[in-house]
Amino acid sequence: MTNSDLINNTILFVKQKLENAEGGHDWFHIERVYKNTLLIADGEVCDANVVKLGALLHDIADSKFHDGDETVGPKMAREFLESNKVDQATIQHVINIIENISFKGGNSEKTFCSIELDIVQDADRLDAIGAIGIARTFNYGGFKNRPIYNPNIAPKLHMSKEEYKNSQAPTLNHFYEKLLLLKDKMNTETGKQIAKERHHYMEGFLSRFYAEWDGEK
Repeated sequence: MTNSDLINNTILFVKQKLENAEGGHDWFHIERVYKNTLLIADGEVCDANVVKLGALLHDIADSKFHDGDETVGPKMAREFLESNKVDQATIQHVINIIENISFKGGNSEKTFCSIELDIVQDADRLDAIGAIGIARTFNYGGFKNRPIYNPNIAPKLHMSKEEYKNSQAPTLNHFYEKLLLLKDKMNTETGKQIAKERHHYMEGFLSRFYAEWDGEK
């Protein structure tokens, strides 16, 4: 099987698995991350096959939709890659990306480092900020039936992994608990450049949000 065939098979697999996924974590999220990955990888020396597979499979079974079980995604990805006769070194690298990509409340839990992980992580984080990030945040908040904003509930910074995972805070708090932190957590120069502009866009949105909330505009 050629690398091109493998990527096409992976795209079909992911589309099928995420057919009924929540709107912020569906195939179109994967597609955007994949495109971001290709853009960032173009300026880096990396294993193109690993970054493509990592991008396509990074959210194949997001733990937040599987009762917090972080083993489902890696297991599903491994079974798929093995069924497509991918070499074990590539499989393990992709699994390492899946296991280490998440924000997890900003807690540093990386047990693996590579430029390929850096690229896919930046690509995924870019999809969490800017206009798309705003849309995804409120989509997920609606999916979980959370209030849009409650001025009496302050954002909680420096949460533990479990606190972050179990948070039921208003959607707007998520900007301060994650989205506005991502700009300074980017790994690659390309990622940093794109994140800077998207971060600025979110700041403008928040300014306008508060003005409208307070009846000033």
